[in-house]
Amino acid sequence: MATLRIALRNVHRIFNTSAVSGRTTTVFRLLYRSKQRGFLELDLVLGKWVEEHIHSMDENGIKALVKVLDLENPDLWKWLTGQEQPPEAVTVNPVFSAVQQRVLKNLNNHSSPETRATPGQPWVRGWDDIKKGRDSPNTGNQ
Repeated sequence: MATLRIALRNVHRIFNTSAVSGRTTTVFRLLYRSKQRGFLELDLVLGKWVEEHIHSMDENGIKALVKVLDLENPDLWKWLTGQEQPPEAVTVNPVFSAVQQRVLKNLNNHSSPETRATPGQPWVRGWDDIKKGRDSPNTGNQ
């Protein structure tokens, strides 16, 4: 507990020193927003991508990132994984395009086609979809 207090005190000092520019504070906030969305898959995908690219972004890149971070989690995940076609305004966003390319590349490299949703179909299905016996539920994993 004492270690946590010391770490928090040091972070507080860093934020309150005049040496920290507005850009550094913005970077910390955007990193936090990308890693703490409350949607584990997006936390991992966006957090890693932002961590790797944010320091090389210019002002327009930061604005594009903010627009991506403002999108709703379920929609963003469906668009990134190709389950649904994103709107034109989202498709032209360079940050969205770069993250989507990485996600689709990883899906193509690391998942077998039968585990992926066909375009336009939901990806998440019930655990018991393969059971079609007498005692199985009609839908979902009830």
